[in-house]
Amino acid sequence: MGKSIIDKIWDKHIVRKEEGKPDLLYIDLHLVHEVTSPQAFEGLRLKGRKVRRPDLTFATMDHNVPTINRFVVTDEVAKRQMSALERNCSEFGVPLAGLDSEDQGIVHVIGPDLGLTWPGKTIVCGDSHTSTHGAFGALAFGIGTSEVEHVLATQTIWQNKPKTMKVEINGQLKPGVTAKDVILYIISQNGVHFGTGHILEYAGDVVRQMSMEERMTICNMTIEGGARAGLVSPDETTFSYMKGRKYAPKPDEFERYRNEWAALASDEDADYDRVIEIRGEDISPMVSWGTNPGMCSPVDGHVPVASDLDESAARSLKRALEYMGLQEGQEIKEIPVQHVFIGSCTNSRMEDLREAAEMLRGKRVAEGVRALVVPGSQRVKKKAEEEGIDIIFKEAGFEWREAGCSMCLSMNPDVVPPGEHCASTSNRNFEGRQGSGARTHLVSPKMAAAAALYGRFVDVRELEGIISEGSVS
Repeated sequence: MGKSIIDKIWDKHIVRKEEGKPDLLYIDLHLVHEVTSPQAFEGLRLKGRKVRRPDLTFATMDHNVPTINRFVVTDEVAKRQMSALERNCSEFGVPLAGLDSEDQGIVHVIGPDLGLTWPGKTIVCGDSHTSTHGAFGALAFGIGTSEVEHVLATQTIWQNKPKTMKVEINGQLKPGVTAKDVILYIISQNGVHFGTGHILEYAGDVVRQMSMEERMTICNMTIEGGARAGLVSPDETTFSYMKGRKYAPKPDEFERYRNEWAALASDEDADYDRVIEIRGEDISPMVSWGTNPGMCSPVDGHVPVASDLDESAARSLKRALEYMGLQEGQEIKEIPVQHVFIGSCTNSRMEDLREAAEMLRGKRVAEGVRALVVPGSQRVKKKAEEEGIDIIFKEAGFEWREAGCSMCLSMNPDVVPPGEHCASTSNRNFEGRQGSGARTHLVSPKMAAAAALYGRFVDVRELEGIISEGSVS
């Protein structure tokens, strides 16, 4: 029986294995940010320990960073966390992409962008969306603060090996359907717990045809389906993306690494604990209407009706609709939008910005809509400005911001007011995620841009002339 990429990477990184106990895994890359690291560094300090491998550790600031003027931090907690990271990285010799660095950005954007993320690596970070890096064929997962300290001190972590699941997406995506729609569809069809206890491998025709940035979007939201991690076997798309990046292997070494990485791909006869099959043709542009990422419908659909659901699901529906201010059976296109956010570690890369900009070219944001676009890194911001993408956004009425997590979560000045609706390209729509009482709708960059133009959700396929049914007037 062949082996999956999950088994190949796991087995290669076992430092110690004992029957009935977790495995001790070696960690190839530890990413650090300002929110989950202060207590971990303080723990090292109190115990008189050093960072075991500062050369395999990389830090940045993202969650708390203001996106209007990054150097003016008014929140005292944010200020303390950011200052602590600067102090800790200096004391322990950890590389830091600080506020004045061209490498600064959202931790899960800069890792791939800088070439820190390689196939076959084990990667951890004190952030749940570390699964993003799995798009490269890396085993990447989020860890808690006590585990952050353990990795800093030992470059290892104790982990029980999860089960494996293959999510095979075959066929073709219809025009207007994006990677964000794919992952929202998968979660809406299988629930927010379907991946619990598993590491997911995404495979199939649709995944193979995706760019690296699209694969990152899917792997990023794996955690929203309850899984420990998600990944894609590396291929020529992976290798082409990595070439020439700052911390990627140098040209004279790249071919050797490329052959090693190619061998990581899952064997054709690899065994999985569970397999899910998805038809690409079944997927439409998606919009979340509730308070978890599984509460989604196609844009040309409607909010569910309680009488169509079992008792437990009906109770969840009613609570979600009360919070969201929606009605049973309401058409998705009837939902008003007062805010639009394009950004986050899910959708703030160059392809995301280009897609949204094309929807906006020559148009204006609807009256009464506040729209923000926040590049995922300083490098993305600079490249977008070189291409003139920032001009398209600004002429359409969007606010063009500095790099950071921004409105994805209410840990910085960018928040959604209570009771107002936001079309967001982020990954979570829990109660209060974007601010107390904020009502979040998860969508793709294309769908967010379209919502900004009309002040409600519209079908991007109609705007792009792909289908002619209905009206967006």
